[in-house]
Amino acid sequence: MVTYNSAEHIEELLDSIPASMGTLAYSVVVVDNGSSDSTVELLEQRADVIAVRSSNVGYAGGMNRAVRASPPADAVLILNPDATLDNGAVPAMLDVLRKPGVGIVAPRVREADGSLSPTLRRGPTLGRVGGLSFTGWPAFTERIEKAAEYDTEHEVDWAVGAILLVDAECYERLGGMDESYFLYSEETDFSLRAKDAGWSTVYTPNASAMHIGGGSGESATTHIMKQVNRIRLYRRRAGTTHAWFYYGMTVLIELRRALLGHDKSWPTVRALLRPSLRPPALNAGGSILPR
Repeated sequence: MVTYNSAEHIEELLDSIPASMGTLAYSVVVVDNGSSDSTVELLEQRADVIAVRSSNVGYAGGMNRAVRASPPADAVLILNPDATLDNGAVPAMLDVLRKPGVGIVAPRVREADGSLSPTLRRGPTLGRVGGLSFTGWPAFTERIEKAAEYDTEHEVDWAVGAILLVDAECYERLGGMDESYFLYSEETDFSLRAKDAGWSTVYTPNASAMHIGGGSGESATTHIMKQVNRIRLYRRRAGTTHAWFYYGMTVLIELRRALLGHDKSWPTVRALLRPSLRPPALNAGGSILPR
C-alpha cells in the first residue's frame, strides 16, 4: 500500500486483511508518501504493518519501494488505502493467478453504496480518447460499463489499480511500475507492458472488495496529471505522429468540458497548451507534446 493523508481510511483496510487472506501467509508493507495528517502515527502503532516513511515519490515510486521492503513472496497484492477486502478474496484471486500465462488479477469491486464499480478498461486508442461511454460502442469506449461483463471470468486489457494481485516474477521482470508517471496511468502502463511480455490481466467475479475512490482528494492538479499521463502513455505506445492527434483531441475535449462548467478543465487546457504549467513532479514540461 501507498498512503498519502489516508488516516480516514487506512485502518479499515488493514482490519479487513486477515479475513481476506484465509490461511495464506502474508506480510503488510505500507509506504507513506509524506502524509501531513495522522497516517504515519496510526501505521506505527500497529504490530501487523511494516511502515516505511518516504517523501512524496508518487504512487508508482511508493509501490516499488513497498515491494522492495517486503519479505520474499510469490505474489504482490496492490491496494489503495481507501479499499477494503471481503473475506477470502485473496485466495480466490490467487487461484486465478496460478493459471498459465496470468500475471495480474482484478476482483469484482463495488462502490460504498454497494453498486458495481466499473473497473474494467479497454486499451487506449484514438477512438477512445473522448471517453464516449454513452455510445456503448467498444470502439469509442474505454470503460466497460455493461454489468454482464462483470459476471464471468475473462481477460481484459487493464483494470483500475485500486486492488490488483500481481505475480511477483511478472512485477520483477517488468521492473515494477514506471515511476515517471508519478500518479495515474501507471496501472494502465503496467498491464499493457505485461501483455506485451506474455502475461495477461484477468478479471474474476469470485473475489470481491469495496473501493471508495478519491481517498487522497481530487483537484485541478490531479486532473492535469490524468490527462498529461494519458497522452504520455499513448505516445509511448503508438508513436509521436498518432500522439499529436491524441493530444489535439484531448485539448478539444477539455475545452468543451471547461465551456460546460467543469472547473478543473480550464487549468488543464492551460497546462496542455503551456508545458511550464504542468505539475513539476511529472517532468513533462519540456515540450508541448508530453513525453
